[in-house]
Amino acid sequence: ITHTRYQPIMESVLPYEYTAFDFCSEKTMKRPSENLGQVLFGERIEPSPYKFEFKKPAVCQKVCTRTYDTSSPSDKAKLDFLKKGMLLNYQHHWIVDNMPVTWCYDVEDGQKFCNPGFPIGCYVTEGGRAKDACVVNSNFKEKDAFYIFNHVDITIHYHIVEHEQLGARLVAAKIEPKSYENPNDDNPDCAGGPKFLKNKYTGVFKIPYTYSVNFVEDKSIRWASRWDYILESMPHTNIQWFSIMNSLVIVLFLSGMVAMIMLRTLHKDIARYNQMDSVEDAQEEFGWKLVHGDVFRPPRKGMLLSVFLGSGTQIFIMTFVTLFFACLGFLSPANRGALMTCAVVLWVLLGTPAGYVAARLYKSFGGEKWKTNVLLTAFLCPGVVFADFFVMNLILWGEGSSAAMPFGTLVAILALWFCISVPLTFIGAYFGFKKAGIEHPVRTNQIPRQIPEQSFYTKPLPGIVMGGILPFGCIFIQLFFILNSIWSHQMYYMFGFLFLVFIILVITCSEATILLCYFHLCAEDYHWQWRSFLTSGFTAVYFLVYAIHYFFSKLQITGLASTILYFGYTMIMALIFFLFTGTIGFFACFWFVTKIYSVVKVD
Repeated sequence: ITHTRYQPIMESVLPYEYTAFDFCSEKTMKRPSENLGQVLFGERIEPSPYKFEFKKPAVCQKVCTRTYDTSSPSDKAKLDFLKKGMLLNYQHHWIVDNMPVTWCYDVEDGQKFCNPGFPIGCYVTEGGRAKDACVVNSNFKEKDAFYIFNHVDITIHYHIVEHEQLGARLVAAKIEPKSYENPNDDNPDCAGGPKFLKNKYTGVFKIPYTYSVNFVEDKSIRWASRWDYILESMPHTNIQWFSIMNSLVIVLFLSGMVAMIMLRTLHKDIARYNQMDSVEDAQEEFGWKLVHGDVFRPPRKGMLLSVFLGSGTQIFIMTFVTLFFACLGFLSPANRGALMTCAVVLWVLLGTPAGYVAARLYKSFGGEKWKTNVLLTAFLCPGVVFADFFVMNLILWGEGSSAAMPFGTLVAILALWFCISVPLTFIGAYFGFKKAGIEHPVRTNQIPRQIPEQSFYTKPLPGIVMGGILPFGCIFIQLFFILNSIWSHQMYYMFGFLFLVFIILVITCSEATILLCYFHLCAEDYHWQWRSFLTSGFTAVYFLVYAIHYFFSKLQITGLASTILYFGYTMIMALIFFLFTGTIGFFACFWFVTKIYSVVKVD
């Protein structure tokens, strides 16, 4: 039995349920339940009316006939919606035995591309230009007409399992969409010309839906590797390996350079400073040692910084654990919605580290409004994300999309937040405030030191802008694939590479921030806390710029709702990325400053 859902490709980001397009539907069977991840991505699985039995081929079986009378307003609305779906290149997504039913066709270089979806239909413009899938058939030449793929040839590939009781296993399900006129509705023959609907057609229009099934034994594919043929044909698997490796090599080389410069220069500095003290040199101190009495001075807006760092720690641990599980194969594409479910559940359970980090740092910054700190940690960043998500959900509700979260699920997410995440944040904050503040290796002077006039390069803004370039350079290729998987509905499965890029991102963010932090301290500017957070966090601004470039160059999205949704969800991703990278930068710099001032002797 197949199950069906709907999703668009490229020209709209609004997914719709299978029943929204008035296709043949199955009324008797119960809908399978979806997990949280599937609900968030708008995957609504429906039982299918396309029935067949194993090893029993069928030819031109009738499913149903849909009749539309354009004089009836409801029929006209249904037909217009179907035409809109074909114009925006909406796609069927079918599932058999948890495998996507794929439409395989030849692309350049004699390769085959297997798309885990196939179009509803296609449109030929008034000028006679075939759009989207209409290019596959030279008979689709009627101007200003919609061609409906009302027939499918399904091929089920299986292999016989020896020494087991199971008999046979499905290893692939492929489909070829076709269009037939079928003048005789009761006894279709799947012959004749293609079925088309003129754009300005009026009167009664009938669409007969039919299918054929064929079974092919395939001994070459093992059941365990049955997804391989889809993943291997993905356009990004065979073109980007070199550029990913190239990017990693460059980043590792830069990291090595940064580490070498830091270690050599610092070693000389520390040796010189300690030697000066031992010889009791009367010379005045210079460089980063000058600011030892101010380097641990609490930053301005310490409350906000501690809250951001608490949320960032929560996101960092969530990302690390999710990617680790994905690398082990627990969150593969076959396990639908698992990645998103895992991330949301982890985020909810990681309230304690967020509360603890925010409270401990706020106490170290000399803050006393601990109630405000706890409440902001629990509600500020999650509240901003939820508010954005809620507005996006209202738009989806208004458009009738399946990606709109049902009211019950919205209540469940709020319950997870208020009943689990918030109390856990409070517990973490309780332990954070109970513990003594972080001990600094040097005392802070009572009177702040005046910061000398800074050159252009050591001013805050140029440093922050430059600091985000290196981390962004190591992720932008992976970013292209991730955006493709979200907006172009291609499967993303290279979690091993993503985990490697994640580790390199952490290293690069740390080293770029430490390097700039060192330069600023040498220039006697001791305001490193916010700068280190923003230097690393600025990577998110580059991410945002890249997402805007991707929208205009790679997607052909039309319609205000789709555009608002794209940028609404992109803003959520950018905020999460900002907190994530900023937190890495701050803690790297915090470790570095503590380390260098603890090894140098101070009078």
